[in-house]
Parts: sequence; structure tokens; C-alpha cells
Amino acid sequence: MDRLILQKAASYCAYQERTQDEVKQRLKKWNVWGDEADEIIAELISMNYLSEERFAKTYAGGKFRVKNWGRMKIRQELNRRGLSTYSIEKGMGEIGNEDYVAGLRELLSKKRDLLSKTETDPFKLKQKLARFALGKGYESELVWKELGEL
Repeated sequence: MDRLILQKAASYCAYQERTQDEVKQRLKKWNVWGDEADEIIAELISMNYLSEERFAKTYAGGKFRVKNWGRMKIRQELNRRGLSTYSIEKGMGEIGNEDYVAGLRELLSKKRDLLSKTETDPFKLKQKLARFALGKGYESELVWKELGEL
């Protein structure tokens, strides 16, 4: 195993949380393949530079707090990145139910204030709000329940 490549990969992982797939792709760019790549990834995991559970937690928490994404969109993105079901569930545990509903309420309230300046028909306003929240990855039952309370 090339120590220089290991050091380079460690600094790549130290910069921000990464998945094993992201590290594999980077190693391919550096012309490291097969068993050597697997060895480096195993070493990064043992040195605690690489943790998919930690990645899932920071990713889910960040996307929810910063981008106001819903659980469905976050789960889909974590799945797309090739994380295990266990890691995804750990990541989704970062989003509390009360915070989740409060986040949806705030999102809908801000969007309603913005849309109410141009949209006069209350039915169309509700449709636009629902479409917006669904696009952010919130569950339809929850969206319609919250829209009913607005």
C-alpha cells in the first residue's frame, strides 16, 4: 500500500465527510484500483477518517437544517450515494419529529407570504404550496395536514 496515496486520501476525508464510493472514485482518479483501493479504504475506516454512519448523520442534519429538505428527499439522496440501510436510518434519526413539523410550518409560511402577493385564488395558492413542499421532499399526508391548519 502506497503511504503517499493513503496520506492524500486521509486529507481528502479530513476536509469533509465522505462515503466509501466517493473515496473509491477519487482513488480511481489517482490510478489506484482493486485490492489496493480496498486496502486504503479499510485503513481509512480503521483510522476513523471514513465513517458512513457519521456521513449520514451530518448529511441528513445539514440538509434538513440548511436546505429545509424533507425526509423523503434526504433518504433518496443517501440511497443514491450507496449507503447501507443501517447508516441511512442512523442519519434519519438526526431529524426530530417536532423540529421536522416546525420546519415544514416555517417553510410553508414563508412561501405563502411570498406567493400571496401574486396569487389571489386560495385554491391555487394551496396547490402551489403543496407542490413546493412535496418538491422539497416532505410527505404528502403531512403537507396536506399542515396546509389544512394554515
